Amino acid sequence: MSHIAILGITGRAGSRIANELLERGHTVTGIARNIADVAPRKGLTVQAADATDAAALSGVLKGHDAIVSATRFDGGSDAETVLSAARQAGVPRVLVVGGAGSLEVAPGVAVVDTPNFPDAYKAEALAGRVFLNALRPEKDIDWTFISPSALFEPGERTGKFRIGGDQLLADASGASRITMEDFAIALVNEIEAPQHSRARFTVGY
Repeated sequence: MSHIAILGITGRAGSRIANELLERGHTVTGIARNIADVAPRKGLTVQAADATDAAALSGVLKGHDAIVSATRFDGGSDAETVLSAARQAGVPRVLVVGGAGSLEVAPGVAVVDTPNFPDAYKAEALAGRVFLNALRPEKDIDWTFISPSALFEPGERTGKFRIGGDQLLADASGASRITMEDFAIALVNEIEAPQHSRARFTVGY
């Protein structure tokens, strides 16, 4: 059993990751600016904190085995803040809920750089790529950046999915998708049995 901190517990991904961890018997500290609507559960502690404030975060993070960052990139936490807070708190592992925008659709061509990438999601996708690139030279903290497929929505928990590297995954029909529930399985699997130390991987059907 591990003690895991989740930045962004109130978000759609963060709440599902918390559920997966709790169902497997881990203890969770859920962190968000506003925790009023987080329902109490056995094994779950909630703490109000600003994920953009490394000094404030470090006090909350002490004693945890890993941090899961499930906040937005555009206007949320950046890599320097999360890594600094982890160092100050003595937490050895950081796992980041990434985006699909930085995945490749061809050698050297990221999803976010394709002509039809929606403008509404571009700022978040570009900020996600900056976050990933800031993690890559990190040698002290054991980080993992986990990108979902292009369509990342709540849905069924099937436990059946594929793991990839830096390339966007798509099924036989060309659809690139993963439910948040199955993504949470992949992330918690990585916590329990690390396979991608200081690397990015992706999850899809």
